[in-house]
Amino acid sequence: MGLAERRRSLGYSQEKLAELLGVDRTTVGRWESGKVTPQPLQRRALATVLEAGFQELDVLLAPPSRATGEETAGRSHATAPPSAGDPDEMIRREFLRILTVSGALTALPALEAEALTEGVLRGAPADFARMNSHLWQVYRLARSKGSVYPVIRDQLTTLNEALANHSGSPQPLLHAASELFQLAGEVAFDGNRYSDAVGSYSLAASISRDAGAYDLWACALVRHAYVDMAEQRFHQAAQMLAAAERLAGRGDSALATRHWVASVQAEAYAGLGDLMACERAMDLAEDVRDLDVPGDHGGWLRFDGARLAEERGSRYVRLGRLDLAEHVLRDALEQSALASGQSYRRRGAVLADLAAIGAKRRDVEQVVAYGGEAISLARASASGYVARRLRALYDEFGPLSRDPRVAELGAEIAALSTP
Repeated sequence: MGLAERRRSLGYSQEKLAELLGVDRTTVGRWESGKVTPQPLQRRALATVLEAGFQELDVLLAPPSRATGEETAGRSHATAPPSAGDPDEMIRREFLRILTVSGALTALPALEAEALTEGVLRGAPADFARMNSHLWQVYRLARSKGSVYPVIRDQLTTLNEALANHSGSPQPLLHAASELFQLAGEVAFDGNRYSDAVGSYSLAASISRDAGAYDLWACALVRHAYVDMAEQRFHQAAQMLAAAERLAGRGDSALATRHWVASVQAEAYAGLGDLMACERAMDLAEDVRDLDVPGDHGGWLRFDGARLAEERGSRYVRLGRLDLAEHVLRDALEQSALASGQSYRRRGAVLADLAAIGAKRRDVEQVVAYGGEAISLARASASGYVARRLRALYDEFGPLSRDPRVAELGAEIAALSTP
């Protein structure tokens, strides 16, 4: 049975399925014709509506051997640009991921020898360092992260011109370029443009290698791993993070790089269901409190332990330790940084986790209360990050979807997840 047959067997027209998922009818037609595949967030909603597991959904999405009338109609429309789920894009991104990991593992000995003989230059020319630091600050404060991208693009253009005309050592400017590509990747990732994010992080890793900047390189790999985890690819994320851990061990011990790597490793271990490894990684991450973390080092490494409570709570939710998770997350919600009107992304993520706890306990009131506020924050910020956390909540609804309030919440979440 293909996607079109499953849809019809459940009594849905293309128009009705599109309405349930918050997409255009032609998008459903392209899925059924095999022209494109759903994006990761759309896949979850589609699996729920079609009452299918992810493996079964892969079978349903396999290109059909012959076209039905509706599928032919779907093909008659212009095809969309490659999406995060397009097969060619998936292959390209997998190549970039392998290139990033292999580069980290194979280049370490050569870079270590080079560092001993020539020294590793740190930092960038003052103008670029100040501008990059300012951009990271603007990014953190912006409700809509995408609004920062035009300025990043202009800064990259300026930096390219500087590299072309620079007669001295290129390493300081390469450092600035890697930092800027990581910021561009953050903006793309927040907007659910996974391919753009992977491309930016891979470029940042390659440039960091050329600059001999271990900490910056490790951070590029950490950010790359987040894309894998967003797609539930926890084994791949763990591989990427193992490379980042080795790089961080050769970086500046005064920076918090290795502690940030450990914090993200804890998330990967939680996804793999390994409680003991998750706890060990979180304990290492919490050692960041013993560091005298520099107040300003460009903005690309912001891990200072301020988010440890909400991160630990999120790990416990994934591991099913609901009592521990709820206690930690409620405490985190009381922090001034997560107060209403402050960080929309952080508060929205904690609210989504608390709603997920309610869903696991079949507590409709908790789901609706926390989930409703999280949706409001996702809309106000246009944050793909909060939308992804809400998609995880959506996947927990199960029988609760029969409740009209939960069903309405699910429809609102599905609408958030579509382009």
